[in-house]
Amino acid sequence: MRALSLPPEWPGILTDNVPVYRRVPDELRAQLHAHMQVFLAEKHFEGCDGLAMTDEIRVTIACQACLLLLNREARYYPGLVTVLVYPSIFYADVEEPDGAIVSEYKEDRSGESWDLGVVILSWEDVVEYASTGRGGYNVVLHEFAHQLDGENGAMDGVPKLDTREARDEWTRVFSDAYDVFERAASSNRPTLVDAYGAGDPAEFFAVVTESFFERPLALRREHGALYDVLARYYRVDPAAWERSTSAETAAPRRARSRRRRSTKRPR
Repeated sequence: MRALSLPPEWPGILTDNVPVYRRVPDELRAQLHAHMQVFLAEKHFEGCDGLAMTDEIRVTIACQACLLLLNREARYYPGLVTVLVYPSIFYADVEEPDGAIVSEYKEDRSGESWDLGVVILSWEDVVEYASTGRGGYNVVLHEFAHQLDGENGAMDGVPKLDTREARDEWTRVFSDAYDVFERAASSNRPTLVDAYGAGDPAEFFAVVTESFFERPLALRREHGALYDVLARYYRVDPAAWERSTSAETAAPRRARSRRRRSTKRPR
């Protein structure tokens, strides 16, 4: 599978639909393309709610999922079987207990990552920021970070790490960063990392992964220790891929209304 040549339509799709791809160094692109071919051969893609599955959709999603595998042991998300893609936002049934009463309602989502072999994505949200060029929001990176997070048996913000020392460092740095971030988000103060990550450590890991690849210079500048442990885990240095972009110099953002990205664990 790795020996296959790159399909001729891929470069145009990737350049148009995946802004971060434009910054990936040439020496990493060949590896990325090879990972994509394996990923696409192994995973089942299915369009939902009338969406016709196309190579553009599959390639766009595969590229971003495989960015997280560069320079690492490529296990290709072994727990993942299917990627479901909706045309736009989709709705999930939510049960919220309040004592003896359970409230049931539907909640809009742009992505979900299940620990039973499924990632669900809104195609509109996958490509939404490609046209604006704004960094910091990437639903594919978010949901596939959840998949990595779950490889050690639990989606808890601590992915599978090689050594006890790496796990101890990760826990210390992420705990400190999460505490600072949670206080800022709860006070509605501007934060570089999306305030959605204040929900729990698993969501924090997912949103800082977005920032690591989409706004690396800003993340390194404001949260150096956090950036360093992410760079060691992902084994890439996105801050070195490009010295500056318009997205990098954007001001920190306040909490804002947005579509939900969620880890969902069906029983």
